Amino acid sequence: MLPSTPPQATPLAEESATFDSTALDYIHRAAATGLYEIRGLGAKRRLPHFDDLVFLAASLSRYPLEGYRERCLTRTVLGTRFAKKPVVLDIPITIAGMSFGSLSANVKRAIGLAASEMGTSTTTGDGGMTSEERDASKTLVYQCLPSRYGFNPDDLRRADAIEVVIGQGAKPGGGGMLLGQKVNPRVAAMRTLPEGVDQRSACRHPDWTGPDDLTIKIQELREITDWEKPIYVKVGATRVFHDVKLAVHAGADVIVVDGMQGGTAATQTCFIEHVGIPTLAAVRQAVAALEDLNMKDQVQLIVSGGIRTGADVAKAIAMGADAVSIGQGTLMALGCNRPMWFDNGQPVDASADYAALGTRAGACHHCHTGRCPVGITTQDAVLEQRLQPDWGARHLRNYLKTLTMELTTLARACGKQDVHHLEREDLVALTVEAAAMAHVPLAGTDWIPGRGGL
Repeated sequence: MLPSTPPQATPLAEESATFDSTALDYIHRAAATGLYEIRGLGAKRRLPHFDDLVFLAASLSRYPLEGYRERCLTRTVLGTRFAKKPVVLDIPITIAGMSFGSLSANVKRAIGLAASEMGTSTTTGDGGMTSEERDASKTLVYQCLPSRYGFNPDDLRRADAIEVVIGQGAKPGGGGMLLGQKVNPRVAAMRTLPEGVDQRSACRHPDWTGPDDLTIKIQELREITDWEKPIYVKVGATRVFHDVKLAVHAGADVIVVDGMQGGTAATQTCFIEHVGIPTLAAVRQAVAALEDLNMKDQVQLIVSGGIRTGADVAKAIAMGADAVSIGQGTLMALGCNRPMWFDNGQPVDASADYAALGTRAGACHHCHTGRCPVGITTQDAVLEQRLQPDWGARHLRNYLKTLTMELTTLARACGKQDVHHLEREDLVALTVEAAAMAHVPLAGTDWIPGRGGL
């Protein structure tokens, strides 16, 4: 007698692999509204990431450093190519550009205080410079974006570096958004906009018709600041190899490459999930471009997009970055996606506020609504008080301190007296995809996909 076979699931009860519940929700929503979805933060899909790399720490063939007895340096210098006054940081972890408008004034002050305590820089974002941010930040990078909202030559001179933004990892090829519910009187005045009206930034600089115009703009910025300030150029990760080369030829001191895991205050979901390349691939292409031009030691590279841990920082540096920039991690350290906020040190449950947004802590991406339950991505006069600058600065400082300790711990384990001595040879990949993107061997082999080996 043949053995009985287990009953098969009826096709009537199976979910389609192509038209699964996520796809159905998207189609039904689009059919009902005729609108695309706008949200904040970064990509939610699983992408190759620094988690797919591991370090080959020292043992017998390498000599590790004693963590409590031997120093590991973290000093980082950015902008050494042309600037009279390069930016000197205590750690290679910087804060990414996030605007006043997307974030509250309290948050901008908290970020500045924490960055100053840790000896690193913060960045303005779209919409101009606030007094809270400039007063709190020892080192402040001033962004020049396509919108030119709030752009002020006097503030430009008060900055310590300038970042010309070509694109952002969450939305390369697209402009920024600030929905009307966050355009309060102060934000509107800074951006010369009507109150309560959606702001949609341009996707390219208004006075540029091609890459040659970047050279002209960099020269203008150098002249207006007497060649003192380093000029950064930030690109969203797409055609990274060629973009980095063009930025170097235009005269950039520092290149910032933002991978598709980078976040945003608001953009179309189709941008966040379907445009750009992962940070892991972008780093390798950027380094290859600098090496191809023989500019690796003259032009510094900052990498951003999904950096969360000290291990992420160490791996980015090992792959060739000089520093990293964090945005979403900064917001999480301040309490983003936490189920509570604090009133005079006492926790207050925020579950009902998350539920009112139709989400929960840990899954919230409603930065664009201005109804942030923990008072971070809001301009509401009541909600913004849920994040007090001193409290926020203390938590962000602790986060940055932890990242730095993890970074130096890993560097010492690899036998490095300076975190900038980490190198690609210290890494191997756990997946074929990561090995191919990062150009490091698959663990246990000397095989790099596309390069031969066993």
